[in-house]
Parts: sequence; C-alpha cells; structure tokens
Amino acid sequence: MNLTDTQQAILGMIAERIEAEGMPPSQTEIARAFGFKGVRGAQYHLEALEAAGAIERIPGRARGIRVRQMPVPPQRELTLTASDEDTLRLPVLGQVAAGVPVGADIGSEDYVLLDRTFFSPAPNYLLKVKGDSMRDEGIFDGDLVGVHRTQDARSGQIVVARIDDEITIKLLKIGKDGIRLLPRNPDYQPIEVLPGQDFAIEGLYCGLVRPSR
Repeated sequence: MNLTDTQQAILGMIAERIEAEGMPPSQTEIARAFGFKGVRGAQYHLEALEAAGAIERIPGRARGIRVRQMPVPPQRELTLTASDEDTLRLPVLGQVAAGVPVGADIGSEDYVLLDRTFFSPAPNYLLKVKGDSMRDEGIFDGDLVGVHRTQDARSGQIVVARIDDEITIKLLKIGKDGIRLLPRNPDYQPIEVLPGQDFAIEGLYCGLVRPSR
C-alpha cells in the first residue's frame, strides 16, 4: 500500500521522536503538529500506517507504537547545495497566517532540503505564510518559515500560535494584562488572547526561505 505524503511525514515524526526521546508522540501531539482539528485525524493516519505495515501498534499501551518501515522521501524536493551533515529535510505541512488567523491547510506536503545554517534553532517543519502582517520583520506572503516545535516561548519572540484550532505567526507579548499577539505591520490590529480561548504555542519562528517567484 502506498503512503500519502502526510502519512510519510507522520511516520517520519514518529521515527524521529522515538530516536530522540525513546517514545513516539501521542495522538494529540500528532494532531497538533499536522493541524488536525482533533485526534480522529491522527487516528485515521495511524490506522493507515498500520495497515500498510509501516508501524505496529501495541494494544493496551499508551504510545505503544513501533516503526517497522522507515519513511521514504517524496520525489518532489527543492535541493540546495550542502553536505549531507549540514542538510535539513523539512516537510511543508501547510500554511500560517500573517494576517488574521486562518485554519491550517495541509494540502501542500512537499519536502525541502535546506542548509541548516539558514536557521537558528534548527526547525522541525516549514509553513507557508499567507498575508503581510509580519512584513516589518521581513516575513512576506508566500515565504516558507521554519518552525522549531516547542510550547515554551518568551515575551518578544516571534511564535507560531494556535487559537481555537487556527494558526497564526505573530510577535508574542506577555504582560500583566494578559497575552497579545502583535503584528509587525501598522495596518493590522493586535490579537488579544481572551480568557477561556484554546491557546497554545506551537513553535518558535527560526528563519525563512523565499521561493523563486
């Protein structure tokens, strides 16, 4: 059975987490990383991976996943000159709003090979920017931004954040009066994170690639 690009990317995430931390990601973590609205989307792809023989799920064990088949890179790649040890292979998982928040779009699942010196810290994936609210930071519509997956961020850092299942990239400001996500374009208003909203930091902005136009 052939795997979709999304399933290859999920398989890659599982393999990387097992190698780095000794355990696979939870279904909730997979759903968040890939922009699914709930764990059912993650469950669907895990079932497909198991049916294809790529993973084995162990009944009765939380995070009980074994990788039986390593992910295969898709054929569609943008290759830049770099030695293997300096090269990052990053999935383009969807889009992020540099404007008002928009729902994550996982319709574009290319992989890109990039020199790791482009980024600090090293990103886990790329998102395509939609909008121009971050233009004064040099982030423009159509750019591919590198995202380092973490839930920790300091005030003053540029973050990719989730608000009620929508994804946006903004400057994080944490104050006594709460959390705000600030644009870097005077044409846009700050986003106030209201009490009771489902809010989470998905990752830190760590650089960008500007595709040829």
